[in-house]
Amino acid sequence: MTLLGRLLNNRRAGETHTAWNQPHLRGPELLALTSQDFDDGATMPLQNCAKHIGGADLSPHLAWTPPPPGTAQLLLVVEDIDVPLAKPAVHCLALIDPATGHLEPGALSARHPGPGVRVLRSTVGRGYHGPAPIKGHGPHRYVFQLFALRTSLDGATPLDRVRPRALLPTVPAPVLDRARLTGVFER
Repeated sequence: MTLLGRLLNNRRAGETHTAWNQPHLRGPELLALTSQDFDDGATMPLQNCAKHIGGADLSPHLAWTPPPPGTAQLLLVVEDIDVPLAKPAVHCLALIDPATGHLEPGALSARHPGPGVRVLRSTVGRGYHGPAPIKGHGPHRYVFQLFALRTSLDGATPLDRVRPRALLPTVPAPVLDRARLTGVFER
């Protein structure tokens, strides 16, 4: 597996196709997004990684500053921008009640989401899927992106069945505010 990682080392999705760079999801960057588990740009703890590499697949603690008035819903998108594919892999997609100021560890679980959290389908399945980069591929960046939406996505389409790459382009503009936090993991 290490050989495969080295062979794919120069192949990475990059930031071009992230949710952050979609024109309709651009907006002010006044929100602050933090975690008690890791700092921006720092290594994510093993507990937040996939079970098959020794982790607990436990979503990290996340906290943010209050969203602006008029926020109907928060959208959280977690993407691996270093996956050796054409576009980043979505590790988690969730809708969050704007009255919620933080998420406890594990709140992005598909089976037992935290209060005010509705987990949607990711690239792999529903809920949070922790880092598990190809061994030897180098560091992978996992970008946690939080968007304050003026319009709720509830009722628009059957959200539980829509794939992330089909849902993200349908998010109505404007985004009132946004923030991002990047965790890193390497095997």
